[in-house]
Amino acid sequence: MLLLVADENFNNDIVRGLLRRDPSLDIIRIQDVGLTRAPDPVVLEWAAQENRILLTHDRNTITKFAYQRVVEGKPMPGVIKVDRSVPMSVAIDDILLLAVSSDSGDWEGQIIYLPLR
Repeated sequence: MLLLVADENFNNDIVRGLLRRDPSLDIIRIQDVGLTRAPDPVVLEWAAQENRILLTHDRNTITKFAYQRVVEGKPMPGVIKVDRSVPMSVAIDDILLLAVSSDSGDWEGQIIYLPLR
């Protein structure tokens, strides 16, 4: 199962829904590790050190910095970008599908855009 971290502006209702559906899911929030208001490169570095895939709604800056890490040869365990227009139930279903059907390392250097369909 994947290790996940939700960025500061990620919808907490989705996080709660994920944990309700699968209480064993290993997901934490950036706020819970003391990185509130941290710059995106710091968040991505922390996620890489912890081997956690970042959940985000941010398409503009996170993706840019994530790809920059890949180009520089730095670890980037992956980013799951959830469009804000995606219904919450679809986001939860898609994230759970990825979390339970993937192993750590499967998404290294990649950005996954939800919805999957």
